[in-house]
Amino acid sequence: MGRMTRWVLGAVGLWLAAPACTSAVSEKAEAGEAVVRRFFQALPSGDCAVLGPMLVEGQGLSSCEDTVKDLREHDLHLVDIVEAKVDGRDPNAVLVRARVSQGGKERQEPYFFRVERQAEGWRLRL
Repeated sequence: MGRMTRWVLGAVGLWLAAPACTSAVSEKAEAGEAVVRRFFQALPSGDCAVLGPMLVEGQGLSSCEDTVKDLREHDLHLVDIVEAKVDGRDPNAVLVRARVSQGGKERQEPYFFRVERQAEGWRLRL
């Protein structure tokens, strides 16, 4: 096999692999966006049986009850997702940039939410 043939076959292999990589990144971003949307749709209920499994839990993090209480006290609501992309430092994390309202007024600057893949699925870190 000549040098040119190997180069062409290598380039074709890279080209064929690219859509799969792009697809995986896109699926992660969509999963991160979906978690943020589901969380804010369920937030008015205040039900941690529903909201808790959507949140990252661990030492040093607020409980679901405290997180929900804080968000509801600040009257935080999701307006829309601006962008969701895989964190360049961690392939198991998605950064979601969103427009939110607080106290009925849309904030000028977007919020950034981090969604992490854990054994149980994708979870929001607040």
